[in-house]
Amino acid sequence: MFNWFKGKTKLEKLEAKYEKLLEESYKLSTTNRAHSDAKRAEAEEVMKEIERLQGS
Repeated sequence: MFNWFKGKTKLEKLEAKYEKLLEESYKLSTTNRAHSDAKRAEAEEVMKEIERLQGS
């Protein structure tokens, strides 16, 4: 009933960060490939953390 008082879980925060990084990577892909690749690599690290949390 009072779930709106709860903050986001760590998993939800990581998923939001992952989506944001992928979006930034896509936008950068048309202008700066090196930065796009860096954002993609950062997103992959976040995904590894998400998978680690889900496995726990």
